[in-house]
This record gives sequence, structure tokens and C-alpha cells, in this order.
Amino acid sequence: MITLTPRAADRIRVMQQEAEMQEKPLRVLVESGGCSGLQYGMSFDDPRADDTAFASEGINIVMDPASLAYLEGSTVDFDDGLQGKGFEIKNPNATSTCGCGKSFN
Repeated sequence: MITLTPRAADRIRVMQQEAEMQEKPLRVLVESGGCSGLQYGMSFDDPRADDTAFASEGINIVMDPASLAYLEGSTVDFDDGLQGKGFEIKNPNATSTCGCGKSFN
């Protein structure tokens, strides 16, 4: 499972309301791409049969088995400071990351 920080959870709630998707869980996933080979993704999506479902900071989250294997133990934070990073995933399983913080290996 992964953990959301309070800042990330607050931003996700705002995004769910803006998109009128309060009933859909947050999908956190890993997909091919990015400058390091794999990249993180997030969307509001319906659960699938093989998903693992859990909650963090009151946000319902779903993850497919492959993404969960890559992201187990990760923390999702949100930074809206001067650098404007947005969401940041701190992944203890990544052996390397790119400068943008959205891609890993």
C-alpha cells in the first residue's frame, strides 16, 4: 500500500470536487515511459477485478497488482510552493529517478 500526506489528500479532494468525481477512487499507477523507463500516473477511475483497494487520509485508492509491486511503501505528497512541483511520489523501491521526479527505474 501507499500513504498520502495530508497535503496530497487535501489537493486530491479539491480535484475530485472540481472534476465532479467524488465517488471514484484515486488510481495510482506505473506505466512505461518517461526518461528513466517507468513513470507515475494518477487518475480517478472505477475499480477493476484485480485491483487492491485501500484508503489513506480518507481518500479511497485503487492499484493494479503490477503498480502495487513497484510502489509498495511509497508516500505521495503535494508541493504547491514557489517551485510548483505538484504531486511527488517518494518511492523506496526506485533505484534511480530523473530530475523531474515523475520517472524512475
